[in-house]
Amino acid sequence: MRGEGRFTGDIDLPGMVYGYVLRSPHAHGIIRGLDLSAAREVEGVLAAYGIDDLKSAGYGPFPGSRLIKSRDGSDPENPARYALADGKVKFVGEGLAFVVAETPEAARDGAEAVMFDIDPLAAIVDPEDALAPEAVQIHDDAANLCLDWQDGNFDAVEQAFGKAAHITRMRIPINRVVVAAMEPRGAVGEYDKASGRFTVHLGCQGVYGMRQTLATAVLKIEPEKLHVVSKDIGGSFGMKSQQFAENLLVLHAARDLGRPVKWVDDRSGAFLSDFQGRDMIADAALALNEEGDFLAMRIDMIGNLGAYMTPFGPVMASGNIMKNVASLYKTPAIAVTCRCVFTNTVTIAPYRGAGRPEGNYIMERLVDAAARETGRDRLELRRRNLIPADAIPFRSASGMTYDSGDFPTLLDEATAGADWNGYEARRTESKARGLLRGRALTSYLEVTAGPGKELGGVHFRPDGRVTILTGTLDQGQGHATAFAQIVAGRLGIPFDMIDLVQGDSDALKMGGGTGGSKSAMASGNAFALASDAVIENGRRWAAQEMEAAVEDIEFVAGEFRVAGTDRVIAIQDLAARVAAADSVPDGLPGSLDAELVTDTPPSAFPNGCHICEVEIDPETGHCRIDRYLAVNDFGNLINPMLVEGQIHGGIVQGVGQALMETAVYDADGQLLTGSFMDYAMPRADTAPSFDIRHHPVPATTNALGVKGCGEAGTSAAIPTAFNAILNALAPLGVTDLPMPATPERIWRAIREARA
Repeated sequence: MRGEGRFTGDIDLPGMVYGYVLRSPHAHGIIRGLDLSAAREVEGVLAAYGIDDLKSAGYGPFPGSRLIKSRDGSDPENPARYALADGKVKFVGEGLAFVVAETPEAARDGAEAVMFDIDPLAAIVDPEDALAPEAVQIHDDAANLCLDWQDGNFDAVEQAFGKAAHITRMRIPINRVVVAAMEPRGAVGEYDKASGRFTVHLGCQGVYGMRQTLATAVLKIEPEKLHVVSKDIGGSFGMKSQQFAENLLVLHAARDLGRPVKWVDDRSGAFLSDFQGRDMIADAALALNEEGDFLAMRIDMIGNLGAYMTPFGPVMASGNIMKNVASLYKTPAIAVTCRCVFTNTVTIAPYRGAGRPEGNYIMERLVDAAARETGRDRLELRRRNLIPADAIPFRSASGMTYDSGDFPTLLDEATAGADWNGYEARRTESKARGLLRGRALTSYLEVTAGPGKELGGVHFRPDGRVTILTGTLDQGQGHATAFAQIVAGRLGIPFDMIDLVQGDSDALKMGGGTGGSKSAMASGNAFALASDAVIENGRRWAAQEMEAAVEDIEFVAGEFRVAGTDRVIAIQDLAARVAAADSVPDGLPGSLDAELVTDTPPSAFPNGCHICEVEIDPETGHCRIDRYLAVNDFGNLINPMLVEGQIHGGIVQGVGQALMETAVYDADGQLLTGSFMDYAMPRADTAPSFDIRHHPVPATTNALGVKGCGEAGTSAAIPTAFNAILNALAPLGVTDLPMPATPERIWRAIREARA
């Protein structure tokens, strides 16, 4: 906000040159020819590269997924994805050539001089079309069906459906969205010929993992030969955690030319090449008994992966739906099948929630529909089926065990806070102004990322400041504040004396990266354990300095004290003495510093209740969100202000998908929503001031009792906003709409209902 950030686009190095990617205008076609000679003759152009240049250099393809298998135990289909198109183009925007020049303008001019001949083939944009027996095969080395997966208790589900008093069935499409991060992607590559070492500057969600994959799988070098640096990042939401072509292209050109190479995308290029999000179809069914108890759920998913498979791509419509669709209801049996397919569209990757918002959306759409079809009150239907607090720990039909929570209390607090009983008066007032009013309530629960490894380091510097290290990397979450609070609270060090290092792979010996709302659990837990190790090192040194037994040394509020005496030494003073010591006595550590690679805690279960009220103008279809309240359980809150910021952003992204955002392709695979002229983003007037409240029930599975909050707002907001719109239209007989509920779609639904 002060203009002091340093983003990838801000990096300027001596002798730096500029790259531009020539992208395919065709969604599917055979490359008959690619002539780079004219581009190389353009004034200022230094080089132009095609796929043959990359293959001659020995680079490998980007890796796909190893996280999931098909129902027969086989691996997913994994077509090779190179940094430039190899023989065929698979989507509009796929790179054909990389041109490097003295200026960005010359690089673009050179790209326009490239001659190419592409023989177009039929394009497939609908995932169901890709499954048809007569469908064109998009890849020569892989079938269109990437993954055929299932999980759950199918026998129990079949039995429950057989005895159900009512079954609600719905087809629920989940629209594709463009990530549209505030900062477009960029990369700056360097190569040191003397050491044979690469350096790449880029925005990502974890430099350690980015280095490992790019070095070993693509560059085919030892990880130590690659240095990854990430400074400030203007939004990622999962997208920038992926490996992109340009990461390799700038490094190849830097080595070839002996000069730093910079590439920064423009917004048009981002629409065509940034991995996109969501894009699923769910055929879902919920079985209930006479009393309204949920008996079982059955879901058949189709996930559109786009042209290629990212490492997490096939997990979102399969395993993550299974984990999250159960939500906080005591549904005894769930069965999920999933087919993930390739199409001639931009590749899909994690996008804020990565299957968690989709799972909650499916469940909440079913619950509202079941209430309507059976004539039940939707609030009471939810209340009846919530897992009670005294049943926790509770093993869900998803296979996850919920360790903590008080779901009914959150529902009660939300309805009271939203003045649920005063709604009819507000609806009457809206009607008097010619507007339709609707409301919805969502009870949600999401499953954060699972266990892994993370680094926590605490180092005392000669100037008295403390450096803390971690392998997660924030893109706006405020890690520097939250992590410093944890260390300051544990060690009694002044908050403003703590500096966070998180974006330099040379400083890290491990790093799990940011993703899945796990940073507070992963890095926070690592910092807590590292702080404990610092205290233990300090107790041993304090005993030496104050000539006491180690067991007599206490640590309170940043000071080591000999129990029962007034002899104390502050932790920073002790660290300075240790650093200045001429020698280290036998049996003592060389410093108070600690750097640990820890096992991160298991998944946590953020949950809550959101309530939204909307007003719709029936003459224009315009929808305005009038009130929005959220009561959340994120466990212990490290910094409530940061948490509220995360919730605000998550809700707005969810509302954006529910009301306006959607990526539309025509039958030829052309992206019709390829700019902000055609792709609507939420604006300042899209959402009201939020009423955010907390009811923390500490997690029992990590030392801090935290649960994660970064994606919860999106998981709750999509079903809450969309169901509120359907509720407003229900008196007219409108029971379904495709998402997003744009003004045109609402207007047409109203006209058709009136007709």
